[in-house]
Amino acid sequence: METILVAGANGKTGREIINILKDNPSYEPIAMVRKEEQQAYFENQNVKVELADLEGDLTEVVKGKDRVIFAAGSGGNTSKEKTTAVDQEGAINLIDRAKAAGVKKFVMLSSMGADDPSQNEDLKHYLEAKQTADKHLKASFLDYSIVRPGALTDGEKNNRIKAKEKLNEYGEISRKDVAQVLVDCLPPNVLQNKTFEILEGNLATELALQEV
Repeated sequence: METILVAGANGKTGREIINILKDNPSYEPIAMVRKEEQQAYFENQNVKVELADLEGDLTEVVKGKDRVIFAAGSGGNTSKEKTTAVDQEGAINLIDRAKAAGVKKFVMLSSMGADDPSQNEDLKHYLEAKQTADKHLKASFLDYSIVRPGALTDGEKNNRIKAKEKLNEYGEISRKDVAQVLVDCLPPNVLQNKTFEILEGNLATELALQEV
């Protein structure tokens, strides 16, 4: 059983990731949360918790973890300072500590548009932060998968998506489907060192990912 550290576990997408992982006999999820009051939600489900801040020292947090999913984020709706602190510097901090600890793979929840932030003036700063973090991960020599979904919804999981390195269209996808894709990227040699976009679609998730 491999230990999977989920950064941003208390967010909407993070909770969906934990739900999937705890039902998979191959994985032991570790929920990384920032506040003590967030611990009980996971401990009540017998999920282990690491209390840590992405802006702090993460050396002990990553120690002994096999793989990491980064699902933390400001969503672009906070101050520029907070966006930079979490989406950029927080991600870079975790990447660097994960590399030093010998983590086997780092799965990054990025965002559609991070390849060209200039195309979205409203979210430009958020996308620039995501782009910087993505580039840092690619240059880290860690094995990685970078997943760039469209607009996230709270809809139900339909297990049908479209996925390509570049979809050349915009749209939505449920957090539940995004969470499943992030977990699907965990095994070795699955979408290894690839960056790709996902939206809701017509192909079964497993088949869609084979087209990336």
